[in-house]
Amino acid sequence: MAKNQARFIFSHVLFLAVILYVDGKRDGHSNGHKNGHNNGPTTRKGRWESKLKMNFYHKTCPEAEDIVNEIVSKKVKANPSLAAKLLRVHYHDCFVRGCDASLLLDSVAGKDASEKEARPNLSLIGFDIIDEIKSVLEKRCPKVVSCADILTLAARDAVSYQYGRPLWNVFTGRVDGRVSLATEATRDLPSAGANFTVLQKLFAESDLNVVDLVALSGAHTIGTARCGVFGRRLLNFTGKGDSDPSLNPSYATLLKSKCTDKSQRLNSSAVVGMDPTGALSFDSGYFISLLQHKGLFTSDATLLTDPSAAHIASVFQNSGSFLAQFGRSMIKMSSIKVLTLGDEGGEIRRNCRVIN
Repeated sequence: MAKNQARFIFSHVLFLAVILYVDGKRDGHSNGHKNGHNNGPTTRKGRWESKLKMNFYHKTCPEAEDIVNEIVSKKVKANPSLAAKLLRVHYHDCFVRGCDASLLLDSVAGKDASEKEARPNLSLIGFDIIDEIKSVLEKRCPKVVSCADILTLAARDAVSYQYGRPLWNVFTGRVDGRVSLATEATRDLPSAGANFTVLQKLFAESDLNVVDLVALSGAHTIGTARCGVFGRRLLNFTGKGDSDPSLNPSYATLLKSKCTDKSQRLNSSAVVGMDPTGALSFDSGYFISLLQHKGLFTSDATLLTDPSAAHIASVFQNSGSFLAQFGRSMIKMSSIKVLTLGDEGGEIRRNCRVIN
């Protein structure tokens, strides 16, 4: 028994070491992050080599990161649910045109609707916090700190607040995009109903691999979702009034009790936590639940349909393993197609909601 347990632990540790090593090689990272001179991550194909750096604003606006952290920490302390909301805004920004704050732009009369107007983004919350941070920074350091960097830092600081330390490094130096289209958001954002093939394709297009896909799915360990998003899995999976057979029966019963009225009709606006072990604590609870077939969305459950993804999920039941890889995957995600100084189509917005 002891030997089998030791063998199991060793195989998981070895597996994690391998994926972290390979991932690190592909990212182009070294251990020199703290010196502030390291370039940010590069993709394995080199298509979007970034020029991001640690402490990019240390001369031009030395208080920038402290200001972001101070405001975000104050907000999350007062309302812990904001951590998930700010993280979600960052995700939704990066998967459309890269991490360029295009999501923050408001629609302009007479022009195509902006990303904010896309259906997947209508429930996003947290724009006012970014506005507040930007307002303070514009007074301290006019036209220096980009909205894209503010959003990236805010997401990290919001998630990290419960630990009292940053969970991953943020490389800065982004500038803001000038184009925002709702049609692109509808096309490019991963859907809660996506299967594994679709998810893997969408992530691969941003040079994010299966390890990143599983790790970043772990963001669902915090936050809530409306029952309308996954209601079909509960009440009409095949059109015959049935539940998704891949969903844990007891969990399905619990969800039905929260998502239906007395007549057993779906209450689409009802809200439940995405991780049944707790919606406010950023930890490995998501993976523990997932392996019990308690993934809330089809996009969660589908991770278990791929052997590699399922094995990675089993490794991430260990919080330390999950947090380490989540940080690495966030660094990769936040470098998707970034615009930096000198790139065509980029600027430092004075107001995150409108182009200059």
